[in-house]
Amino acid sequence: MSCLSPPRAGISGKSQILFAVVFTTRYLDLVTNFISFYNTSMKVVYIACSYATVWLIYSKFKATYDGNHDTFRVEFLVVPTAVLAFLVNHDFTPLEILWTFSIYLESVAILPQLFMVSKTGEAETITSHYLFALGIYRTLYLFNWIWRYQQEGFFDLIAIVAGLVQTILYCDFFYLYITKGACWRLVIRAGGLGAGLLWSLPSSGRGVVSSG
Repeated sequence: MSCLSPPRAGISGKSQILFAVVFTTRYLDLVTNFISFYNTSMKVVYIACSYATVWLIYSKFKATYDGNHDTFRVEFLVVPTAVLAFLVNHDFTPLEILWTFSIYLESVAILPQLFMVSKTGEAETITSHYLFALGIYRTLYLFNWIWRYQQEGFFDLIAIVAGLVQTILYCDFFYLYITKGACWRLVIRAGGLGAGLLWSLPSSGRGVVSSG
């Protein structure tokens, strides 16, 4: 059985903008601190890919971008996380505050994407795979922190709490994705971001750089 469905919610440009801001503010130490060629290269790749993605969404593939549903008020995420970064940080210096801001912002940067899916009611299969990959990326950081704590005694409460918040946002989605497989259309229940499933039937339609 093929997973065929009509067009559904795609990628949120606003979430991608937030991710670009996250990596830009996190890796400003590129100009002040050299650790290794690998470290520097990966930071540059993160930043470049983030802005390239934003450019692709709003320029090259603008005709396919669903801006009518990508309407989350990102200021409700940026302003509180910026204020929190000023109040709760490891060191009250510009780079440290910006790093802390990036950690807080990344924990909620996926919300415009989830909100976009909730507005349309359904998501394309490829979008669900994308969300799953993002969730796995964040979950792997949890194992990284456990390993670093055991091997190095490293413990960063700010990064861990922010990571847990972001992982929690994916929990319901993870459960549905893993238990129901790929041949489904993600459907958001009315009144919340909790996800339900609607099986897709065949049709003629289209189918070490660390935040710690």
